[in-house]
Amino acid sequence: MRYIFLTTIFSVVFAYEKDMTIMVQAGKVDCFFHKVQVDEIIDIEYQVIDSTHGDLDISFQLGDPTGRVIVADFKKPENSHRHTATSSGDYKFCFDNSFSTFSQKTVFFDMLIDGDEQDEKDYDDDKEMELGNAAETYMMRVRDISESVTRVKDKVSTARRLQELHSAHEARDRNLAEEMCDRVLTWSIGHVLLMLLVGITQVIFVKSLFEDTRSFRKLVPGFSSR
Repeated sequence: MRYIFLTTIFSVVFAYEKDMTIMVQAGKVDCFFHKVQVDEIIDIEYQVIDSTHGDLDISFQLGDPTGRVIVADFKKPENSHRHTATSSGDYKFCFDNSFSTFSQKTVFFDMLIDGDEQDEKDYDDDKEMELGNAAETYMMRVRDISESVTRVKDKVSTARRLQELHSAHEARDRNLAEEMCDRVLTWSIGHVLLMLLVGITQVIFVKSLFEDTRSFRKLVPGFSSR
């Protein structure tokens, strides 16, 4: 089992996002850990985009800091999960390919962790009370601008995630098309070779029916047809 620790990076809006394409070896389990606070929302999507043999599937597990399994998928090509953290600590995300003997899986996943903005809002409320009525209009405008920027950022982030998922779907379809093309080419070459072999055999067999055996009787003393 291999473990990979993800470095936490918080932006201005207390959100973390990570997308990655990994290769899970046959018979192996790859796990990722990320520190999550209480009430933060974990949003993860994954998709198997390539496989060296067999089906495009993977098992997935999400575990909390106490070791309890929150989500468990078995041999699925893709899925998405959303969970609100009830405890602080390192959450574990595992991609399990232990059921495969020879097939290596290529998995794309996108993880988004939304932070709680309540502390920031409470701080803004306190500042408004301190500034009084004279600055109320200004603070309302600042809040409106902040909310507009946040909405734009969320929409841009959503659009980017959709584009990444679309790219993952496109990569999976391209891999399937290339694999199908290789299979068709292999079967076509095999059929052509088989047809040539059968044709040559038939020609030799038909030719042998019309061969003159008198020269053979002359070469072999005592040979005579009955």
